[in-house]
Amino acid sequence: MSRGGGRGNRRGGHRFDRGGDQRLREAKDEQYQLIDDSSEIIKTFKQFALQLDAKHDRHERIVKLSRDVTIESKRIIFLIHTINSSNDSKKEQILDQANFRLKQVEANLFQAIAQELVGEDPHQFLRAFSAGLQEYIEAKTFYQFMVSASIPHWNEIQKDLTYAQEATEEGAEASEILTPVLPTEYMLGVGDLTGELMRRCINCVGMGELDACKQLCGFLRQVYRIFAGFDTFGYKEFGRKTYVMRQSLAKTENVCYTIQVRGSEVPKHLLAQAIHMSMDNPEEDEGFY
Repeated sequence: MSRGGGRGNRRGGHRFDRGGDQRLREAKDEQYQLIDDSSEIIKTFKQFALQLDAKHDRHERIVKLSRDVTIESKRIIFLIHTINSSNDSKKEQILDQANFRLKQVEANLFQAIAQELVGEDPHQFLRAFSAGLQEYIEAKTFYQFMVSASIPHWNEIQKDLTYAQEATEEGAEASEILTPVLPTEYMLGVGDLTGELMRRCINCVGMGELDACKQLCGFLRQVYRIFAGFDTFGYKEFGRKTYVMRQSLAKTENVCYTIQVRGSEVPKHLLAQAIHMSMDNPEEDEGFY
């Protein structure tokens, strides 16, 4: 056996044809040259390509707007967490600033999303702005809860994201454009709110507002009771939010339990530390959720 044959067998028994790829490319180029650009089929597919490019560009613009909504909504939530109920004048100032920034988000970012959805099926672009919408709902409901201890109805939020569009032609009637708020998106946003209320409850302990913890716990129980009644089969996101909500409720109940049981024996300035220590060593409840 020759040395060349031996090397060929060890490498798989065949040689790599470097010229094969070049001939294949040349054959493809010849086929492209034979295509008739005036063919109706080619024109149709070129039109489809333009439509897909336009859809992808619109999707990317909506994603960027949604990302800006998410960033601003998170900043508003952080702002609301700085509220100290003992200082009413500063509380009103913070709430007014949060309301102004929410209005700016509605008037600028969500109106731009509504403009992008004009003449389009919004369900095709729902995933593009879903994250921003849920974060906005979380900030909006958190603000409303701090104002009136309640959250706005789904229809109220939809009304805030509906805009009047002036007629572009003479004789045409003015129309409305909107960023759609689906009930499922609203519920998922409210699910995120429970996490912020849990953090608010823990902050209230540090500020000495113990009665506010019981109020927050009662509200979280009502929300969880509603979520627990939904059939989440086949909707993974809804089930995940419900699970996280249960964890937030358990932490809030643990805070209220510590206040009720150990509140009389632990000084207020050490109560927050005792609560954090109990959270570091949680005990799983065997009850039904």
